[in-house]
Amino acid sequence: MSGKRGRAGNHQLPAGKAQRALALIRERYADFGPTLAREKLRECHGIELVVETVRTLMIAAGLWVPRRERPPKVYQPRARRACLGELIQIDGSDHRWFEDRAPACTLLVFIDDATGRLMTLHFTATELTFSYFEALSSYLGAHGKPVALYSDKASVFRSTAASKTGRSVTHFGRALYELNIDTFCANSSPAKGRVERAHLTLQDRLVKELRLRGISTREAANAYAPSFIADFNRRFGKPPRSDYDAHRPLRDDEDLRQILAYRVPRRISNALTVQYDRVMYLLDDTPDNRKLIHRYIDVWGFVNLRWTVRSMWRTYGFLINVH
Repeated sequence: MSGKRGRAGNHQLPAGKAQRALALIRERYADFGPTLAREKLRECHGIELVVETVRTLMIAAGLWVPRRERPPKVYQPRARRACLGELIQIDGSDHRWFEDRAPACTLLVFIDDATGRLMTLHFTATELTFSYFEALSSYLGAHGKPVALYSDKASVFRSTAASKTGRSVTHFGRALYELNIDTFCANSSPAKGRVERAHLTLQDRLVKELRLRGISTREAANAYAPSFIADFNRRFGKPPRSDYDAHRPLRDDEDLRQILAYRVPRRISNALTVQYDRVMYLLDDTPDNRKLIHRYIDVWGFVNLRWTVRSMWRTYGFLINVH
């Protein structure tokens, strides 16, 4: 027979402690979650309880509902926009598009909110800023500028290090600003359901079409994409409520090569060098360049992965020294 028989357990609460804690929660912290209520009990009243004990007390008293018992959230469908080009949903889908014939890759999808039409499909290695620059360039060349793009909160669209860098606008966001295209970020996947549902359809139909045609490279898939888009839109596209096309043509002064570029400010050293991404750029030693010492200049990266050192007005000659 155990010698502990009849004794209080080591983890049993002292008499009245639970009742006092629950009374305080009812009086002051009824709308608090268990974690926050536990912190306030400790900080303000000197009552030490583990969070699971507080949660159990609150559930028993009807002050807290476990997540598994809560009713599911209801996401009501949002009405389609009225015009073609008024809102374009964009997203990337990482999938084995070529099945076992090639490694997995990412398909960037641009779909019109008003009609459900596919506007651009672009196969790329992964979901990066340069990949979206390529897809956007293709879109603008084919359709013009939409009013707005609707995306998720991936780092391409929304800065995740604004508190560290002081820059809240991403390179993609800056490019859209210069093109006068608005951007919106969805708070959840259901909020951009149009493009999410398109992913499921594409992962079925497009994969099989690529198989039937023996396509197993991103280049060949991108060449086939316009034909697939035309057939998809014929089958699934919806007529817009308005016949007005909200796309706008590119202006003569909007140079996509300059706009769809990576721009990183860097300070010029006493030795006329600029460093970025473990690469040192040595500027030509000229009187004009010497005037730039300790000033900031941009390192530009283009879609073709060519990098240069320049300002908005001129390009500077340089040599490259890779660390």
